[in-house]
Amino acid sequence: MSDDELLAVRAAELYYQDGKSQAEIAALVGINRWKVGRLLALAKESGIVRIEIVHPRARRLPLERRLRETFGLREAVVVPADADEAVLSERVAAAAAELLASMRPVPRVLGISWGRTLQQIAAALPEGWASGVEVVQINGGVTVNRRAGMASATATAIAQKAGGNVTLLPSPAILEHASTRRAIEDDRVVASILDRARQASALIFSAGPVSNSSVLVTSGYMTGDGVRDLAEKGAVGDIVGRYIDADGNIVDRELDERTLGLTLDDLRAATSSIAVIAGRAKRAVARAVVANRFCTVLVTDEGTALELLEDPPR
Repeated sequence: MSDDELLAVRAAELYYQDGKSQAEIAALVGINRWKVGRLLALAKESGIVRIEIVHPRARRLPLERRLRETFGLREAVVVPADADEAVLSERVAAAAAELLASMRPVPRVLGISWGRTLQQIAAALPEGWASGVEVVQINGGVTVNRRAGMASATATAIAQKAGGNVTLLPSPAILEHASTRRAIEDDRVVASILDRARQASALIFSAGPVSNSSVLVTSGYMTGDGVRDLAEKGAVGDIVGRYIDADGNIVDRELDERTLGLTLDDLRAATSSIAVIAGRAKRAVARAVVANRFCTVLVTDEGTALELLEDPPR
């Protein structure tokens, strides 16, 4: 180690550990203040000192830039992965809520999906996050079991906090028969809601894993055996209730024909579509979403971002 590096270590210890000013360090070490500044810069450049922002709301800006460049995203938000999965999910939802509240211009019509992540985003949004926003559901969410209506409660909360109104999609996410789905979508009221969703200023959605923990399973739409069959067909997860493989293709056409709401083509065509996806179990579906351009904005965690960038699309 050179003399300058030894001095840089000493200057860094005094400055960062002991809280001394550059003038105090200069007097203690017997050099001028200009050289102290140069030594502190050397300490950072050479890796003697590493500065890390550890606040839970901190963002990983270099990763965000790489995600934008690699996947052609308009925006990316990456939060640190220094917490367990439950806390991480809340942090990512809070980051998505902050992104929504900071959007300019404010989305006058916001199309939303539903699920645990959207529920967390609704909880994280502050009162008055916007004014007069119209919130529209983009896929069916009427529950088919005895659980409370997560979809309607989430949409209503987001609208109320923005002093706006909500338009609910009065249908289950998945119907028993494709003919029933077509009949409902042909209904004048439902068709107008879906058209409004397609014209939304922004869409926001999450993704579900192919497992029994999926909200489509806990809400009664899918069975454990059903999701296992989908996994065997190559499914990596679902977005707006539609199960896709790694290439962004629908894995079960018959199931998809019974699924009510915006389509994958609608997501691709949206002016602004925000995907909020975090956690190890959702990394495969996160890759499918960004690689197949189902979103223009990704909000995720550091671990997911790093895995996406390890094997970028050709």
